[in-house]
Amino acid sequence: MTRPSNDTFLRALLKQPTAHTPVWLMRQAGRYLPEYRETRARAGSFMQLCKNPGLACEVTLQPLARYELDAAILFSDILTVPDAMGLGLYFTDGEGPRFERPLREEWAIRDLSAPDPWDHLRYVMDAVAEIRRALNNSVPLIGFSGSPYTLACYMVEGASSSDYRRIKTMLYDRPDLLHHILSVTADAVIAYLNAQIESGAQAVMIFDSWGGSLAAAAYEEFSLHYMRRVLAGLIKEKDGERVPSIVFTKGGGLWLEAIADSGCDAVGLDWTIDIGEARRRVGGRVALQGNVDPAVLFASPETIAAEARKVLDSYGPEQTGHVFNLGHGISQFTPPDNVTALVDAVHQHSRTLRLQGR
Repeated sequence: MTRPSNDTFLRALLKQPTAHTPVWLMRQAGRYLPEYRETRARAGSFMQLCKNPGLACEVTLQPLARYELDAAILFSDILTVPDAMGLGLYFTDGEGPRFERPLREEWAIRDLSAPDPWDHLRYVMDAVAEIRRALNNSVPLIGFSGSPYTLACYMVEGASSSDYRRIKTMLYDRPDLLHHILSVTADAVIAYLNAQIESGAQAVMIFDSWGGSLAAAAYEEFSLHYMRRVLAGLIKEKDGERVPSIVFTKGGGLWLEAIADSGCDAVGLDWTIDIGEARRRVGGRVALQGNVDPAVLFASPETIAAEARKVLDSYGPEQTGHVFNLGHGISQFTPPDNVTALVDAVHQHSRTLRLQGR
């Protein structure tokens, strides 16, 4: 694996010096871009877009053609794994993802097995390989998966949830069943992320989007425990290069120290925690990624730049170990030109901070 010509993102994850703070955005290829909407229309549906490696490559590269981003992230969906487990993923306009066969019966839970990613998820591996070729070592490619707990939420609830009633009932009444789901899903996530690494992903990220809904003890037992297991099972080096890992728990600021000790290289932060305080709490054990409020991108370019500078200033003049990002995914209603204001402000101000810190 040859380092990209712009390896700033990888260097920041490994807490190595960089000329500027790298920036990429969660959900950077998405509906806010008119070119994405055109490609999705050609694909016919969201899942047809995900399952077509050529079109997945096309939309992955679209934001990099517009913005000076420091990393690309595979275009896919976290729910491809439970879909490959046979739960029947489908999307309904205005209602988001749903499963035809959610895990409600004990026999179905006991029958659950981890899919072979090279068989059932081959389209993802083909997309990773095609994107790597298209990037031509310009910037790194990030692979990703949902966390075992977040995937289990969808698998049990059958869709998004406002109260997590079904999975939390299982958590308290039948923890044995939930642990079985999580164990099988952790094995699936390990195999899935390792297949992405083998196919060309140069860093991987675990999205624990629903972990923050848990009580403190439950987070440790049902989310963080299984993410530790995933991290321990990941390929750490490919072709002589480290493959860094990022863990992002939305709403996870209360457990920051425990996440930092999980075995990951970087912790993703949402916008509810000050990044300077987070840096003090982790004490340099990991890099940090984040964490401006995505709603900032609805403001004026001047305000966007000011908010970006606040995050950078809070992190501190010595910017080693910081990857700039939003605190969650970019909104579909974001004006595309406002992203330019954010990316430019991050690059410019972080360079200034480095000059001041010399």
